[in-house]
Amino acid sequence: MFGIGMTELLLIGALALMVLGPKKLPDLARAMGRGLAEFKRATDEFKNTLQQETRVAETKERLIKEGKLTPPDSAPVYNPYVDGEIDPASDASHENRASAPQAASKISEEHPEKQESSDV
Repeated sequence: MFGIGMTELLLIGALALMVLGPKKLPDLARAMGRGLAEFKRATDEFKNTLQQETRVAETKERLIKEGKLTPPDSAPVYNPYVDGEIDPASDASHENRASAPQAASKISEEHPEKQESSDV
C-alpha cells in the first residue's frame, strides 16, 4: 500500500497514538475511513460517468458512419415535408384557398342572382 511497509505503518501508528492520545485516535480512524469510502464512491461515480459518455460518443460515431445521424458541424438539409411543417395534401388545399376569392368572383359574374340573394 503506497510503498509503505509494515514497520513504517507501525511507526506512523505509534506516533499518532502519542500525538493524539488514545481517546482521539479511534475518532480519527473512523473519519479517515469515511473519507476514504466517500473518495472511493466519488471515483467510482466518475468512472461510470466517463464510461457512459464514451459509450454515447461511440454510438454517435457509429450512427454517423451508418448515415442515420447527421454530424453536428454539417449544415442541416431543410425539407418541409420531412420536418412535418407542410403536409402535401394541405399544401394543395392552401393553394386552392388562396385562389378561392378569385373563384368566388368568377362565380358571381356567371350567376348574378346568387350575389343579390346573399346581400339581403
